[in-house]
Amino acid sequence: MTMITTEPNTETTLAQGKNYLAQTYARAPFVITHGEGMTVWDSTGKSYLDFVAGIAVMALGHSDPGVVQVMQEQAATLMHVSNLYYTPPQIQLAVQLCEASFADKVFFCNSGAEANEACIKFARKYARANGHQDKTEIIGFSHAFHGRTIGVLSVTPKPQYQDAFQPLMPGVHILPYNDIEAAQAAIGPHTCAVMIEPIQGEGGIHAATPKFLQTLRDLCDQYDALLIFDEVQCGLGRTGDLWAHTASGVTPDLMSLAKPLAAGLPIGAALMTDKVNAALAPGDHGSTFAGGSVVCAVASYALSRINTPEMLGHVQETGEYLMERLAELNSPHILDVRGRGLMIGMELDFPAAEVIQAGYDAGFLLVNAGPNVIRFVPPLIVEKQHIDALITFLSSFLASK
Repeated sequence: MTMITTEPNTETTLAQGKNYLAQTYARAPFVITHGEGMTVWDSTGKSYLDFVAGIAVMALGHSDPGVVQVMQEQAATLMHVSNLYYTPPQIQLAVQLCEASFADKVFFCNSGAEANEACIKFARKYARANGHQDKTEIIGFSHAFHGRTIGVLSVTPKPQYQDAFQPLMPGVHILPYNDIEAAQAAIGPHTCAVMIEPIQGEGGIHAATPKFLQTLRDLCDQYDALLIFDEVQCGLGRTGDLWAHTASGVTPDLMSLAKPLAAGLPIGAALMTDKVNAALAPGDHGSTFAGGSVVCAVASYALSRINTPEMLGHVQETGEYLMERLAELNSPHILDVRGRGLMIGMELDFPAAEVIQAGYDAGFLLVNAGPNVIRFVPPLIVEKQHIDALITFLSSFLASK
């Protein structure tokens, strides 16, 4: 890759960012200009190993040649016609997703939040289409994160995210994650849907037990409610299986996807069974930009790269290696290390922000999952030497605490 030699003035760019961008993010104090594979560079030429991957998005790493080629070829052919028409890339991606999952149909959108909003809308429409006008309750779980739009924000029970935007969507009940008795007590004839992350991302990298997921499946079947799996972050190879729920043996009625699906381009998808689709009619939901030709062509390519024994095996191998190396740190400041595949959380007895800031100085991009958990979600192409470099940094930092 040819390095960019003419960089923007860092101070000017940072000042413009503060002046012209809405300040809804606490951004890092540097300007990233380009990337390749596991590495990004800032405007001063400093390099960083990326263990954030755009928050679990850049599954194939930065500037993947295949992604770039597909994007260029499709952009030169057809970019946008809206969902008033069929296009080959959209159909091809839908076929791939259905053939690789439980689903019979796909609704495309532009983000994970949109995919979860679609799942909620489809669940409520399903209930009404089957004669249950008062069957509207949505069950969510503690520490969940399903997005920032008003509907799914209601199922994201964090005061920091919710309080300023009350009142939120009514009819939502939050239960303790992995609490079977609470689920049995709360899910009933007025329950429209149960929404859960098989492995929670922002909530701190917590996995639902197979028994808990099976209990939810049984309760949804008993009360004709829909089981929604949010695999926006944990799906598409992140755990070493294509889908995070596969290991539990439990199948949902709806599943939301987004982050890595188009290897860096914005896309979301709500996957569903024919039972759910039968309740939908033209006009029930829509999106102008969803399922665009360029993003679907790239997503089709990315899915074909991820859904292979070689890639999934690589995720399993490097994920196990990362867990082993983290265990070797053996620091009293580490309270727990948990996760699966390349979705791992390290819980600390001090704020994760300290590690993130030190990582910037040492040339690493890191992200938290709650105030005291470092979340490791690197590109799926990460190699053992990258992990070794990370462990060297973490060992040195923790020893200095």
